[in-house]
Amino acid sequence: MKRVAVLASGQGTNLEAILEEIAQGKVAARVVLVISDRERAPALERARRRGIRAMFVDPGLYRSREEYDAAVIGELKEERVELVVLAGFMRLLSPLFIREFPMRVMNIHPALLPSFPGTSGIEDALAYGVKVTGCTVHFVDEGLDTGPVILQEAVPVIQDDTAETLHQRVHAAEYRLYPRAVDLFCRDKLKVEGRRCYIVE
Repeated sequence: MKRVAVLASGQGTNLEAILEEIAQGKVAARVVLVISDRERAPALERARRRGIRAMFVDPGLYRSREEYDAAVIGELKEERVELVVLAGFMRLLSPLFIREFPMRVMNIHPALLPSFPGTSGIEDALAYGVKVTGCTVHFVDEGLDTGPVILQEAVPVIQDDTAETLHQRVHAAEYRLYPRAVDLFCRDKLKVEGRRCYIVE
């Protein structure tokens, strides 16, 4: 099984979905480290409850984004991490980080990229008036939500949806999609050519 690290800033619900699928034998991965930039992030406690090494790396101790990323990279290398999974990690990774783990960093976004990138994908989709939105698992490159798409799932927008009700349905799709993407990577089923990511047998 491939060794996976998860970076999270908040509740860690996507982390929990991945860990649950691993526990059920549905994802061929082992999460060996969870790192947060917030000391009291519930994601850290989720990891500790499952016996996973969990640590807070304080951004306030570093003079730049690159210095912070270098510290995180050091921890990832110590654990021999093969895949980095972003689960609500609210820091933009530096080119230094991306170059260290090319096509080995995954993120999930609550919209059908390339539509509605950034931190308010659900609200932006609702405000725009689209009839269908969804979620996207993608590899992380040096842009903002611009890396190759791995998997997507569509979620219909209902006429009386609020941001909260749409959030709930998009997140339910995320909890299905993200573990599958991690499993595909860990079973060497993903191949990237240019901007296109293929599932191979």
